[in-house]
Amino acid sequence: MRRCDLDYELPAELIAQRPVSRRDASRLLVYDRRTGKVRHRRFSDLPTELDAADLLVLNDTRVVPGRLRLERATGGAVEVLLLERRGPELWEGLARPSRRLRPGETLRRPGVEPVAGSGGEPGPARAREQLELVEQLGEGRWVVRVPAGMDGEVPLPPYIHESLEDPDRYQTVFARESGSAAAPTAGLHLTPELLEQLDHAFVTLHVGLDTFRPVTAETLSEHRMHGERYDVPRDVWARLGQARRVVAVGTTSVRALESVLAAEMEGGAPQLHGRTELMIAPGYRFRVVDALVTNFHLPESTLLALVMAFAGVDETRRLYRLAIAERYRFYSFGDAMLIL
Repeated sequence: MRRCDLDYELPAELIAQRPVSRRDASRLLVYDRRTGKVRHRRFSDLPTELDAADLLVLNDTRVVPGRLRLERATGGAVEVLLLERRGPELWEGLARPSRRLRPGETLRRPGVEPVAGSGGEPGPARAREQLELVEQLGEGRWVVRVPAGMDGEVPLPPYIHESLEDPDRYQTVFARESGSAAAPTAGLHLTPELLEQLDHAFVTLHVGLDTFRPVTAETLSEHRMHGERYDVPRDVWARLGQARRVVAVGTTSVRALESVLAAEMEGGAPQLHGRTELMIAPGYRFRVVDALVTNFHLPESTLLALVMAFAGVDETRRLYRLAIAERYRFYSFGDAMLIL
């Protein structure tokens, strides 16, 4: 599949800049693959679209406050986005701009002056405000040392230009496993009241660079996946076989579930946890997921490729054209689609 096959035109005013007042008040485009019919609903109608025997699978990852606005000793501004924990105080991060940075260099919060300790090292009060660049990984990625307590901001996507009054609106109501660089946005529509009406279970996939990095290669087969950590509890895996349909909420839940059997497809045993580099694109055969709840995704993204694999390329293009014509809201704080 070519990168240009994932492109489409979206009016800028349809990019949602803020969440709706109530999570489940967002719109829901329902597409039935068997009949080809489309229904326009509200997300609060989700229980009426599903069967009591369906199992909703949710990604319970929690977004870390990992956007750090820092400066070099020269005063130059640098932003570091924490992507994945590597160990005690060690993270993989994305630094911008990255070209002039060097291993061993320290970045500090603006206005914080370095203070030397007795051995010439930064004193403890200042050390908590300084990040160290440990190793360059390429493509702007670094291994960085982040002292305990050095939190930043919730990392909103770059296409959102308004500040968020309540940072919890970029967390799902069921977020509990800290470690994600971005929210599993399809889950943002769920409320505690809706969850009480739906049989549901949790898996974890910590959203990293793979989820939001655009495709830059000319074809999807050339696109390199960096991998993300996932975990599917054994009891949840056992429940999947008892459900009428497995309804994945979000592309990250899909990747976690389908990754369990990806190793088996390559001659290995099912893997309930680990790292996944699974690329799901048109031609992929889904082995676990039967239905999908998803937001509307960016052009030239692997997320859109996954939706096309699930719903069909031409059908997805038709649904996106319809959503634009019906003035649905797009991306992280936008509306949702249920594909049955």
